[in-house]
Amino acid sequence: MFSAIPAVWLILIVILIILIGLTIALYFFGKRMEKRQAEQEERLEAVKQSISMLIIDKKRLKLKESGLPDQVISQTPWYAKRSKVPIVKAKVGPRIMTLIADERLFDDIPVKKEVKATVSGLYITGVRGLHGRIERNTEKKKGLRAWLLRRAGRRR
Repeated sequence: MFSAIPAVWLILIVILIILIGLTIALYFFGKRMEKRQAEQEERLEAVKQSISMLIIDKKRLKLKESGLPDQVISQTPWYAKRSKVPIVKAKVGPRIMTLIADERLFDDIPVKKEVKATVSGLYITGVRGLHGRIERNTEKKKGLRAWLLRRAGRRR
């Protein structure tokens, strides 16, 4: 039965079947991840608070170097522990806290200024200027990664 088909075509057919299977698997995996993200955003919206804070410093640090509580680091998946996250050190009332900023907001957060931030747990989800306006970073970044990030931001 397979002797009439050349070996090259047989290999190409097998590769095509594998690629189709991977595409279907990624489609269903993506749908599941979208549902999880929607659930997480609902939870963040349910527990958000508005807090005035003085931003002391902001950096992109690895999770272990960030100064976040050990419980947060231990709950993070293994594949995300080596990635850099946007960390903000802020004075909230008499306490100095280490918070994680939303990636879309990180460039717009002013350093050494007082802001009114929307916080959900340790996660900053929104920032407004307390005294005056916040200067937005209008400088466009160049490159493929910046283009992809801008494009992903428009879809949300």
